[in-house]
Amino acid sequence: MPQRKLSVASHALAFSAMMGGVLLLGACSTPTVDKTATWSPNKIYAEAKDEASSGAYDKAIPLYEKLEGRAAGTALAQQAELEKAYAQYKTNEPAQALATIDRFLKLHPSSPATDYALYLRGIVNFNDNLGIFGSLTQQDLSERDQKAAKESFESFKELVSRFPDSKYALDSSQRMVYIVNSLARYEVHVAHYYYTRGAYVAAINRAQIAITDYNQVPAQEDALFIIMQSYDALGLTQLRDDTRRVLEKTFPKSQLLAQGFRSTTKPWWKLW
Repeated sequence: MPQRKLSVASHALAFSAMMGGVLLLGACSTPTVDKTATWSPNKIYAEAKDEASSGAYDKAIPLYEKLEGRAAGTALAQQAELEKAYAQYKTNEPAQALATIDRFLKLHPSSPATDYALYLRGIVNFNDNLGIFGSLTQQDLSERDQKAAKESFESFKELVSRFPDSKYALDSSQRMVYIVNSLARYEVHVAHYYYTRGAYVAAINRAQIAITDYNQVPAQEDALFIIMQSYDALGLTQLRDDTRRVLEKTFPKSQLLAQGFRSTTKPWWKLW
Protein backbone atom coordinates (compact mmCIF):
# COMPACT_ATOMS: atom_id res chain seq x y z
CA MET A 1 0.00 0.00 0.00
CA PRO A 2 2.75 2.60 0.72
CA GLN A 3 4.23 1.91 -2.69
CA ARG A 4 0.85 2.54 -4.38
CA LYS A 5 0.46 5.85 -2.55
CA LEU A 6 3.95 6.86 -3.66
CA SER A 7 3.14 5.92 -7.26
CA VAL A 8 -0.05 8.01 -7.26
CA ALA A 9 1.81 10.95 -5.78
CA SER A 10 4.52 10.64 -8.43
CA HIS A 11 1.96 10.62 -11.23
CA ALA A 12 0.23 13.64 -9.76
CA LEU A 13 3.51 15.53 -9.56
CA ALA A 14 4.38 14.64 -13.16
CA PHE A 15 0.94 15.72 -14.36
CA SER A 16 1.29 19.05 -12.56
CA ALA A 17 4.69 19.62 -14.12
CA MET A 18 3.32 18.77 -17.56
CA MET A 19 0.40 21.17 -17.20
CA GLY A 20 2.74 23.88 -15.98
CA GLY A 21 4.86 23.38 -19.10
CA VAL A 22 1.79 23.56 -21.33
CA LEU A 23 0.67 26.79 -19.70
CA LEU A 24 4.18 28.23 -20.06
CA LEU A 25 4.31 27.33 -23.73
CA GLY A 26 0.90 28.87 -24.20
CA ALA A 27 2.07 32.07 -22.59
CA CYS A 28 5.20 32.15 -24.75
CA SER A 29 3.22 31.63 -27.92
CA THR A 30 0.93 34.60 -27.25
CA PRO A 31 1.43 36.93 -30.23
CA THR A 32 3.06 40.29 -29.51
CA VAL A 33 0.69 43.16 -30.07
CA ASP A 34 1.94 45.66 -32.65
CA LYS A 35 0.98 49.02 -31.19
CA THR A 36 1.70 50.69 -34.55
CA ALA A 37 -0.81 48.53 -36.44
CA THR A 38 -3.44 51.26 -36.52
CA TRP A 39 -1.01 54.17 -36.76
CA SER A 40 -0.74 56.31 -39.86
CA PRO A 41 2.70 56.68 -41.52
CA ASN A 42 2.88 60.24 -40.24
CA LYS A 43 2.26 59.11 -36.66
CA ILE A 44 4.95 56.42 -36.94
CA TYR A 45 7.38 59.00 -38.27
CA ALA A 46 6.52 61.44 -35.48
CA GLU A 47 7.07 58.74 -32.85
CA ALA A 48 10.39 57.73 -34.42
CA LYS A 49 11.52 61.36 -34.46
CA ASP A 50 10.57 61.77 -30.81
CA GLU A 51 12.59 58.71 -29.83
CA ALA A 52 15.59 59.87 -31.84
CA SER A 53 15.36 63.40 -30.45
CA SER A 54 15.46 62.03 -26.92
CA GLY A 55 18.53 59.95 -27.76
CA ALA A 56 16.67 56.62 -27.83
CA TYR A 57 18.01 55.72 -31.27
CA ASP A 58 17.66 52.00 -30.57
CA LYS A 59 13.89 52.51 -30.21
CA ALA A 60 13.70 54.76 -33.25
CA ILE A 61 15.29 52.23 -35.62
CA PRO A 62 12.42 49.66 -35.59
CA LEU A 63 9.90 52.48 -36.07
CA TYR A 64 11.79 53.74 -39.11
CA GLU A 65 11.86 50.18 -40.46
CA LYS A 66 8.09 49.86 -40.04
CA LEU A 67 7.64 53.16 -41.82
CA GLU A 68 9.80 52.00 -44.74
CA GLY A 69 7.40 49.13 -45.29
CA ARG A 70 4.20 51.01 -44.46
CA ALA A 71 4.97 53.98 -46.74
CA ALA A 72 7.03 52.19 -49.40
CA GLY A 73 7.56 54.20 -52.56
CA THR A 74 6.98 57.55 -50.90
CA ALA A 75 9.30 60.41 -50.00
CA LEU A 76 8.53 59.73 -46.35
CA ALA A 77 9.91 56.19 -46.67
CA GLN A 78 13.11 57.56 -48.21
CA GLN A 79 13.43 60.02 -45.35
CA ALA A 80 12.92 57.20 -42.87
CA GLU A 81 15.66 55.18 -44.51
CA LEU A 82 18.20 57.97 -44.15
CA GLU A 83 17.19 58.74 -40.59
CA LYS A 84 17.47 55.07 -39.76
CA ALA A 85 21.03 55.12 -41.11
CA TYR A 86 21.84 58.05 -38.84
CA ALA A 87 20.26 56.26 -35.87
CA GLN A 88 22.36 53.17 -36.62
CA TYR A 89 25.46 55.35 -36.71
CA LYS A 90 24.53 56.88 -33.34
CA THR A 91 24.06 53.43 -31.81
CA ASN A 92 27.60 52.46 -32.84
CA GLU A 93 26.51 50.24 -35.72
CA PRO A 94 28.60 51.73 -38.56
CA ALA A 95 28.43 48.62 -40.75
CA GLN A 96 24.62 48.63 -40.65
CA ALA A 97 24.54 52.38 -41.24
CA LEU A 98 26.79 52.10 -44.30
CA ALA A 99 24.72 49.23 -45.66
CA THR A 100 21.54 51.30 -45.28
CA ILE A 101 23.15 54.30 -47.00
CA ASP A 102 24.50 52.23 -49.88
CA ARG A 103 21.08 50.67 -50.37
CA PHE A 104 19.50 54.12 -50.41
CA LEU A 105 21.96 55.42 -53.02
CA LYS A 106 21.40 52.36 -55.18
CA LEU A 107 17.60 52.49 -55.03
CA HIS A 108 17.25 56.28 -55.23
CA PRO A 109 20.07 57.62 -57.42
CA SER A 110 18.11 60.77 -58.29
CA SER A 111 16.88 61.57 -54.81
CA PRO A 112 17.16 65.23 -53.74
CA ALA A 113 18.70 63.88 -50.52
CA THR A 114 21.64 62.25 -52.33
CA ASP A 115 24.02 64.94 -51.09
CA TYR A 116 23.05 64.21 -47.49
CA ALA A 117 23.43 60.46 -48.06
CA LEU A 118 26.97 61.00 -49.36
CA TYR A 119 27.73 63.34 -46.48
CA LEU A 120 26.44 60.83 -43.93
CA ARG A 121 28.47 58.04 -45.52
CA GLY A 122 31.55 60.23 -45.22
CA ILE A 123 30.75 61.02 -41.59
CA VAL A 124 30.25 57.37 -40.66
CA ASN A 125 33.64 56.45 -42.12
CA PHE A 126 35.27 59.58 -40.73
CA ASN A 127 34.07 58.66 -37.24
CA ASP A 128 36.37 61.03 -35.40
CA ASN A 129 34.39 60.88 -32.18
CA LEU A 130 36.80 58.84 -30.07
CA GLY A 131 35.11 59.62 -26.77
CA ILE A 132 36.93 59.35 -23.44
CA PHE A 133 39.50 56.86 -24.70
CA GLY A 134 40.54 59.24 -27.44
CA SER A 135 40.99 62.07 -24.98
CA LEU A 136 43.10 59.88 -22.74
CA THR A 137 45.37 58.56 -25.47
CA GLN A 138 45.38 61.77 -27.55
CA GLN A 139 44.91 59.58 -30.61
CA ASP A 140 44.16 61.25 -33.93
CA LEU A 141 42.80 60.06 -37.25
CA SER A 142 46.28 59.49 -38.68
CA GLU A 143 46.87 56.70 -36.16
CA ARG A 144 43.73 54.75 -37.01
CA ASP A 145 42.12 52.87 -39.88
CA GLN A 146 43.36 54.41 -43.11
CA LYS A 147 40.96 52.39 -45.27
CA ALA A 148 37.99 54.06 -43.61
CA ALA A 149 39.69 57.46 -43.92
CA LYS A 150 40.16 56.99 -47.67
CA GLU A 151 36.55 55.86 -48.13
CA SER A 152 35.42 58.88 -46.14
CA PHE A 153 37.47 61.15 -48.40
CA GLU A 154 35.92 59.63 -51.53
CA SER A 155 32.39 60.24 -50.22
CA PHE A 156 33.13 63.87 -49.40
CA LYS A 157 34.90 64.30 -52.72
CA GLU A 158 31.90 62.95 -54.65
CA LEU A 159 29.57 65.24 -52.71
CA VAL A 160 31.64 68.36 -53.40
CA SER A 161 32.08 67.41 -57.05
CA ARG A 162 28.44 66.60 -57.75
CA PHE A 163 26.77 69.08 -55.40
CA PRO A 164 29.08 72.11 -55.02
CA ASP A 165 26.16 74.23 -53.79
CA SER A 166 25.05 71.74 -51.15
CA LYS A 167 24.86 73.00 -47.59
CA TYR A 168 27.14 70.09 -46.71
CA ALA A 169 29.83 71.04 -49.26
CA LEU A 170 31.85 73.40 -47.08
CA ASP A 171 32.09 71.04 -44.14
CA SER A 172 32.93 68.20 -46.53
CA SER A 173 35.76 70.24 -48.04
CA GLN A 174 37.18 70.97 -44.60
CA ARG A 175 37.04 67.33 -43.65
CA MET A 176 38.81 66.41 -46.88
CA VAL A 177 41.68 68.69 -45.89
CA TYR A 178 41.81 67.03 -42.50
CA ILE A 179 41.82 63.54 -44.03
CA VAL A 180 44.57 64.36 -46.54
CA ASN A 181 46.73 65.70 -43.74
CA SER A 182 45.98 62.62 -41.67
CA LEU A 183 46.92 60.25 -44.48
CA ALA A 184 50.20 62.08 -44.93
CA ARG A 185 50.75 61.99 -41.19
CA TYR A 186 50.18 58.25 -41.22
CA GLU A 187 53.12 57.84 -43.59
CA VAL A 188 55.20 59.93 -41.19
CA HIS A 189 54.15 57.69 -38.29
CA VAL A 190 55.39 54.66 -40.20
CA ALA A 191 58.57 56.43 -41.31
CA HIS A 192 59.34 57.43 -37.73
CA TYR A 193 58.72 53.85 -36.60
CA TYR A 194 61.31 52.59 -39.08
CA TYR A 195 63.76 55.34 -38.15
CA THR A 196 63.66 54.55 -34.42
CA ARG A 197 64.46 50.93 -35.24
CA GLY A 198 67.39 51.72 -37.45
CA ALA A 199 65.64 50.84 -40.72
CA TYR A 200 66.79 54.08 -42.34
CA VAL A 201 66.18 53.16 -45.98
CA ALA A 202 62.62 52.08 -45.18
CA ALA A 203 62.15 55.32 -43.19
CA ILE A 204 63.26 57.38 -46.20
CA ASN A 205 60.92 55.52 -48.54
CA ARG A 206 57.85 56.01 -46.35
CA ALA A 207 58.66 59.66 -45.62
CA GLN A 208 58.99 60.31 -49.34
CA ILE A 209 55.42 59.06 -49.85
CA ALA A 210 54.18 61.85 -47.58
CA ILE A 211 56.05 64.32 -49.79
CA THR A 212 55.22 62.99 -53.25
CA ASP A 213 51.61 61.88 -52.69
CA TYR A 214 50.37 64.75 -50.52
CA ASN A 215 51.20 68.28 -51.59
CA GLN A 216 51.55 71.19 -49.21
CA VAL A 217 50.58 69.42 -46.00
CA PRO A 218 52.04 70.08 -42.52
CA ALA A 219 53.36 66.52 -42.28
CA GLN A 220 55.89 67.23 -45.04
CA GLU A 221 58.01 69.13 -42.54
CA ASP A 222 58.37 66.02 -40.36
CA ALA A 223 58.89 63.86 -43.43
CA LEU A 224 61.81 66.00 -44.64
CA PHE A 225 63.35 65.94 -41.18
CA ILE A 226 63.13 62.14 -41.01
CA ILE A 227 64.75 61.87 -44.44
CA MET A 228 67.54 64.24 -43.42
CA GLN A 229 68.19 62.33 -40.19
CA SER A 230 68.12 59.01 -42.00
CA TYR A 231 70.64 60.17 -44.58
CA ASP A 232 72.83 61.36 -41.73
CA ALA A 233 72.61 57.96 -40.02
CA LEU A 234 73.56 56.28 -43.29
CA GLY A 235 76.56 58.55 -43.70
CA LEU A 236 75.17 60.12 -46.89
CA THR A 237 76.21 63.66 -46.02
CA GLN A 238 75.57 65.22 -49.44
CA LEU A 239 71.98 63.97 -49.53
CA ARG A 240 71.57 65.01 -45.90
CA ASP A 241 72.69 68.55 -46.65
CA ASP A 242 70.50 68.75 -49.77
CA THR A 243 67.47 67.69 -47.74
CA ARG A 244 68.31 70.20 -45.02
CA ARG A 245 68.34 73.03 -47.58
CA VAL A 246 64.93 71.93 -48.88
CA LEU A 247 63.57 71.81 -45.33
CA GLU A 248 64.92 75.29 -44.52
CA LYS A 249 63.54 76.76 -47.74
CA THR A 250 60.13 75.10 -47.54
CA PHE A 251 59.65 75.63 -43.80
CA PRO A 252 61.80 78.66 -42.89
CA LYS A 253 60.30 78.82 -39.38
CA SER A 254 60.71 75.12 -38.66
CA GLN A 255 61.63 74.26 -35.09
CA LEU A 256 62.66 70.72 -35.94
CA LEU A 257 66.28 71.58 -36.70
CA ALA A 258 66.68 72.99 -33.21
CA GLN A 259 64.26 70.84 -31.20
CA GLY A 260 64.17 67.53 -33.03
CA PHE A 261 61.12 65.34 -33.55
CA ARG A 262 57.73 66.64 -32.54
CA SER A 263 56.14 65.43 -29.33
CA THR A 264 53.42 62.88 -29.99
CA THR A 265 51.60 63.49 -26.69
CA LYS A 266 49.08 65.81 -28.35
CA PRO A 267 47.14 65.67 -31.64
CA TRP A 268 49.35 67.19 -34.33
CA TRP A 269 46.58 69.12 -36.00
CA LYS A 270 42.88 69.63 -35.40
CA LEU A 271 40.49 71.46 -37.67
CA TRP A 272 37.62 71.80 -35.20
